[in-house]
Amino acid sequence: MLELYVSEVCPYCHKVEKYLSDNNIEYTERDIAGQENMEKLLQLGGKMQVPFFHDTEKNVTMYESDDIVKYVKENYAA
Repeated sequence: MLELYVSEVCPYCHKVEKYLSDNNIEYTERDIAGQENMEKLLQLGGKMQVPFFHDTEKNVTMYESDDIVKYVKENYAA
């Protein structure tokens, strides 16, 4: 499962969301406005920064939007 931790006001989050949506890639969005999602982000990544991507199948995590798009393109794009 692909998880994307986001904030509504983050332009880099919107960039990743647009790529995933445009390419019909399923993911779970986790808005850090919710306390539980914010705590999980800190537990997984160690810092309060979004976007934060977590590929639960491969246990891959990353923060940078360009890196996230590149990873998804290489591993999940049709």
